Amino acid sequence: MNKSLLLSWIAAIIATLGSLYFSEVMHFVPCTLCWYQRIFMYPLAIILGIAVYRNDTGISKYVLPISVIGLLISGYHTLLQKIPAMKQFEMCTSGVPCSQDYLNWFGFITIPLLAFVAFAIITVCMVILARSNKE
Repeated sequence: MNKSLLLSWIAAIIATLGSLYFSEVMHFVPCTLCWYQRIFMYPLAIILGIAVYRNDTGISKYVLPISVIGLLISGYHTLLQKIPAMKQFEMCTSGVPCSQDYLNWFGFITIPLLAFVAFAIITVCMVILARSNKE
């Protein structure tokens, strides 16, 4: 079993279950950017789970584009919440504002930051996996 593959799957599972917990148990209404992040994270939990089961180390070429796009969206969302000058670039015009912090652990850990970390773990693991396949 490849450790990078397993770690990326665990990160995707935790991120998926965490987002479901925040919306379904804590009743936090997701903003538009949160939905986009979910669109990119949820399939990763399934795709990476199948790859772990099959020990498919060639999956990185399919997962990397998805995780990088999710990383960019969650990075933008994190900046939007933490840098006041970014509010002028806010995309959410109806419903829950994307700049709203439901969660602010230790003054800097927000839901988009948690998603960013998960996407970063998956991206780094997939780069490592891709490089090990070339050797």
